[in-house]
Amino acid sequence: MIEAAKDQTRTLERALRRTPDAAGGRAAAGAARRLGARIAAEGLADITYTPADSPFGVLLLAATRRGLVRVAFPEEDLDFTLERLARRISPRIIESAAPLEPVRRELEEYFGGRRRRFELPLDWTLVGPFGRRVLRVACEIPYGDVLSYREVAADAGSPRGSRAAGNALGANPIPIVVPCHRVLRTGGALGGYGGGIERKRWLLELEGALS
Repeated sequence: MIEAAKDQTRTLERALRRTPDAAGGRAAAGAARRLGARIAAEGLADITYTPADSPFGVLLLAATRRGLVRVAFPEEDLDFTLERLARRISPRIIESAAPLEPVRRELEEYFGGRRRRFELPLDWTLVGPFGRRVLRVACEIPYGDVLSYREVAADAGSPRGSRAAGNALGANPIPIVVPCHRVLRTGGALGGYGGGIERKRWLLELEGALS
């Protein structure tokens, strides 16, 4: 039942992208949304996903019953991202906006300068044990503040693990919400960022962490 519903939704979505008939396209989109909402509401999907606007373009948000599991930047391939979620977590995936509305709302407030801390449940399934410790340290860095890779590694229990901490931060599957952008090199250089250095700079400037 789940796979059939998922296939039907994807078929409708493809039809929407192909159809030249605006009315037919709206009907197909509405049917796909209703089907996705029903599957999500009945708890038949293990993962729901939806697009969300941002100053960087359209993000992909994905969540499980435990919480937000993935935030993907616009340049990340949608099919690849969904396939990886299917392999790592479950193939029972459906597009549905309603379960992710709190995430979209908090992101909108954050980008608008009206939110300083996210209050969302998170699913750490895609992150290993050391990475979880590192990313949880990052979650505790206050808005407008920064730490060095060395400090984060030490707080995560590995004082000599600056490079490993950097790798874990670079592989963060929930960027922005898990604020790995608040970690800099010793001395204040920006260091790397999975979403690109300019996005890191933009986020830090939004938070007032850069002069």
